[in-house]
Amino acid sequence: MIEIKPIVGTIDAVITVPGSKSYTNRAFITAALADGESTITNALFSDDTKYMASSLNTLGIPIEERQNANRFVIQGKRGIIPVKRANLFVGNAGTAMRFLTAMLTLGNGEYEIDGVVRMRQRPIQDLLDGLRQLGADVVSKNHDGCPPVLIHGKGLQGGFAVVKGDLSSQYFSALLMTSPYAKKDVIVEVKGNLVSKRYVDMTVALMRQFGVNVENHEYKMFVVKSGQHYHARHYEVEGDASAASYFFAAAAITGGKVRVEGIGNNSLQGDIHFVDVLKSMGCKVAMGSNWTEVQGGTLHGIDVDMGDMPDVAQTLAAVSVFAQGKTRVRNVKNMRIKETDRIAAVVNELRRLRISALEYEDGFEIEPSPPCPAVIETYDDHRMAMSFALIGLRASGIAIKNPECVAKTFPDYFQKLEALRSGKINPDTVNLHI
Repeated sequence: MIEIKPIVGTIDAVITVPGSKSYTNRAFITAALADGESTITNALFSDDTKYMASSLNTLGIPIEERQNANRFVIQGKRGIIPVKRANLFVGNAGTAMRFLTAMLTLGNGEYEIDGVVRMRQRPIQDLLDGLRQLGADVVSKNHDGCPPVLIHGKGLQGGFAVVKGDLSSQYFSALLMTSPYAKKDVIVEVKGNLVSKRYVDMTVALMRQFGVNVENHEYKMFVVKSGQHYHARHYEVEGDASAASYFFAAAAITGGKVRVEGIGNNSLQGDIHFVDVLKSMGCKVAMGSNWTEVQGGTLHGIDVDMGDMPDVAQTLAAVSVFAQGKTRVRNVKNMRIKETDRIAAVVNELRRLRISALEYEDGFEIEPSPPCPAVIETYDDHRMAMSFALIGLRASGIAIKNPECVAKTFPDYFQKLEALRSGKINPDTVNLHI
């Protein structure tokens, strides 16, 4: 357990954030399928990316970790899975589970992927159905639509698949990244509306950088022509917008100023638009090609659709505690299948702080009031720990259970938050590298 102390003085900082987890794990897959040695720099070193790297090594695709240089070197195998039999464990890393499941259909052997208890509760059937429509032999081992997953690799035929778009964009990213190595063109139709479209944009852009083109027909259909292949390259991962959101929120909550370097107005990450939400609440926002700055102001509640950035909805909940008037977050139903049921968790922990909160099927509503001292349950969810810790920057007596869970994506988060909180950062002389 860790107690968060209220802010000392005023935040005025320039920082960098870790490399994007989403881009790091996508780059792992494309580099693993490419035709030789790729170097991934500014990569994220966290539990999620280590599970992915370890799995690829187990599959006979060598990855050399150079953590001191934030660098991975990957020896791509031209779409071949060298190992014929493997049991993989990915903890609670959703991207690793989904991306590897699709990738392993290209193999020639028997594979099983499993995770922690919570992973065994997270649905994957829509992805399995999509892969089966493309000729793969994949099943949920326990026949409940969740991991563990069994893959009988025999190559991917390709063709036409229809996949529901309302649960996870990662299903589509997994299908698209594997599709260049199918024997025929792959056409994936979206049933309903696609959630978190920006993550698919990121996938398509990264695939293009590795040499593969995807046709996007207004997020209703995606086409990958057969015969394309990834080419090995050097790839630099941009800063993680989700990680940056906590420091933008710190500026908003405390009335301070934070500039994050390494991510700017050219980013495809949906979570960078969290600063637009903060602006609508009363903050000042400035952006350049490689930096973004937020300065806090008088905050007021909003009614907002967070469908394209559900991973920062918890961060917004922390900010909303200090706004004037209610905040309603909508269109984030898929938060319920994340590391925990995040909608229920947000409401439960706000009520623990004696803050009025209502739970809806697709989101939540917060009526702000001064938080009472409390020990926050994190549900082994890194984003619950990081977002609710922000409340302690202005309210006394806020403690976070199981702070170690942030290792999933941001291992030294609390050290960096403490440096920010205690005023040990001078923007004229020091950059806080996080």
